[in-house]
Amino acid sequence: MQFVNPVQKWLNKDVAAITPYEPGRPIEEVAREMGMAPDCINKLASNENPLGPSPRALQAMEAHLADMYLYPDGGAYSLRTKLAGQYDVAKKQVVLGNGSNEILEFIGHCFFGKGRSIVVSAHAFVIYKLVARMFNTAVREIPTRSLQHDLDAMADAVDETTCAVFVCNPNNPTGTLAGPDEVEAFVERIPDETLIVFDEAYAEIALGTMPDTLALIKTRPNCIMLRTFSKAYGLAGLRIGYGIGPEPIIESLQKARQPFNVNRMAQEAALAALDDRDFIERSRSHFAASKEYLQSECRKAGLEYVPTYANFLLVKAGDSAGVTRQLTEKGVIVRPMAGYGLSQYIRVSFGRTEENERFIRELQHVMAG
Repeated sequence: MQFVNPVQKWLNKDVAAITPYEPGRPIEEVAREMGMAPDCINKLASNENPLGPSPRALQAMEAHLADMYLYPDGGAYSLRTKLAGQYDVAKKQVVLGNGSNEILEFIGHCFFGKGRSIVVSAHAFVIYKLVARMFNTAVREIPTRSLQHDLDAMADAVDETTCAVFVCNPNNPTGTLAGPDEVEAFVERIPDETLIVFDEAYAEIALGTMPDTLALIKTRPNCIMLRTFSKAYGLAGLRIGYGIGPEPIIESLQKARQPFNVNRMAQEAALAALDDRDFIERSRSHFAASKEYLQSECRKAGLEYVPTYANFLLVKAGDSAGVTRQLTEKGVIVRPMAGYGLSQYIRVSFGRTEENERFIRELQHVMAG
């Protein structure tokens, strides 16, 4: 008989209905489970940068270790000022989050609620739906077109209850990219009172032409752009991201932000990373080479995949849960995609060259078996 904690009577019913998000499994967990040494395991499940942190960020972190007894700057003056200068916007147009994911929560706190709806694409970042359900907000999930956002259908789904529409670009987990012309045409169809959220976690390393969302932010009252230091700059462990949008929207999001939400180390690292253009170019070059190699090897093996514009590849492998389990037993961690409605697919992050080669070898063994 299962014990029912009496306090649970007060649990928010919208929260109770949620299945928690499951990230890629950490190396330490798999090592314990499989009885392996951690350095024998390759994690290709979370789209991390295999080149490590930005060298400039690493130097900054080392230089500021002794300052960690101090609270961070709650308003993150220096980082917000630098980001504002980089994007030619006012500092009041910049909000920081504990990862760009926290800014999605700010949006929920500020704009979601009963009787409202959001529009998302199928097979897009699942957190949009989770946050909406926490705030009792209806979700309109629009089918993709060849696993790409159908922006026309998404625009058709917007009505007087739609408080926000989300465009993940490049999209996680498919790796597809909505180009400038289709994004501009899409924005023209969205009413001014509906927030358009461009989630651009992979923008700096995108292997294609990104739409100019910054120009849209400067000319439209309802567009916001979210970015992160996790992917391109290799700072996933510090959890720091930012949003840029019109001042009234950013001012609203600041009201939902908790004190000291971005830690001191993250602020120092991000400040330095913004100047590390060499690292960004090196990362993009590595991801372009990884894309060519992995897609080529999949073609040789007769495996279907979705051509990618990000630092990961969606591969059709049949029983994704079974394939993931077998690869994990061989020390290669990938992500099964059943939670995204893609039960036949796995997603593999681009790793170091030797990690990519090991993945292909082990995948071939699994598929042959």
